[in-house]
Amino acid sequence: MKPSGPENDNTVKLFLAGDVMVGRGIDQALPYSVPPILYEAYVKDARRYLQIAERENGDIETPVSYEYIWGDAMDIWQREKPDFKLVNLETSITTYDEPWPRKGIHYRMHPKNVELLTAAGIGYVSLANNHMLDWSRPGMEETIRSLKETGIEFSGAGENEKMASKPSLFQKAGSRILVFSYGAWNSGIPSSWAAGKSESGLNYLGAFGDEELEEIKKNIQSYKQSGDLVVFSIHWGGNWGYKVPEEHREFAHALIDQAEVDMIFGHSSHHPLGMEVYNSKLIIYGAGDFINDYEGIRGHDEYRPELSLMYFPEINTENGHLTSLKMIPMEIMKFSLKQAGKEQAAWLKKALTREGEALGTELRMDEDNILWLQWK
Repeated sequence: MKPSGPENDNTVKLFLAGDVMVGRGIDQALPYSVPPILYEAYVKDARRYLQIAERENGDIETPVSYEYIWGDAMDIWQREKPDFKLVNLETSITTYDEPWPRKGIHYRMHPKNVELLTAAGIGYVSLANNHMLDWSRPGMEETIRSLKETGIEFSGAGENEKMASKPSLFQKAGSRILVFSYGAWNSGIPSSWAAGKSESGLNYLGAFGDEELEEIKKNIQSYKQSGDLVVFSIHWGGNWGYKVPEEHREFAHALIDQAEVDMIFGHSSHHPLGMEVYNSKLIIYGAGDFINDYEGIRGHDEYRPELSLMYFPEINTENGHLTSLKMIPMEIMKFSLKQAGKEQAAWLKKALTREGEALGTELRMDEDNILWLQWK
């Protein structure tokens, strides 16, 4: 283990972030917006989320630029120079106006706002999550078309089961990185969202059993070549609470031991969870939200939902082992990401060290308020 190291052809440096939720209030602040109508129990107009954020931290001069949303992350990416940027996109990109029936929350942004992703140089988005069919299958299909038109790679959704289970492929200096994306039932994804042999949908995971593990193993083996790195993106678990379910740990370990997965990139929790390094492979159980429109909404203050993390793991391409994990704390303010200060970074360090104790990890904070993962 080492805190950092020189970049070379035997190392790939990734940027990872959890849920990117840029619908509702954020979409209303961007240059183009879908109609603001919502079908939630209490909020019927997406502009209300913009008003709540302004009440919390001050006026937001709209429309904001695409760079504005990413805020300080833009300079951080320029400085860190990751080889690839991977996020979980929890927002449909569509103007389709038929929401999925009897679902409480619906996220979408205008297709012209796909420039939000290209402005940040996001190269890959995971689509297997519990908001991708908020605006039904036509909304998901328009999302896929929008991503294809802009050249952004994605996995976890497709026009049929085969395409939904297909990985994205990246290459660096002769090394291939395969990114598979799965969405689990316990993250709120209805089984009816699963892709079929001739029906569009998500790469759905209905259980964490031996049968599902075997299917995943077969899928990975059908694409994996000798020397490939495998990143397994999975949307699983609830939104709030630090406890990592034992079945998540067992399944993550089995993915590494049996399915030859090199890194697990978990998300769904609205705040970061504890991390583990198992057999020298990184497991992020819950990356937390990266950007959302929850600003000013009370109810889960003890989790500090305004704080998020930029994850920069460096992976040895020869064996998939984690070399280092650097994390830069961020704060969501006025729908923009600001680099967090000492107090916020120290709070995250304390919380994630506490939660990592049972997982064999702790965090170290340096003089620049950067967090580093330490493991046994």
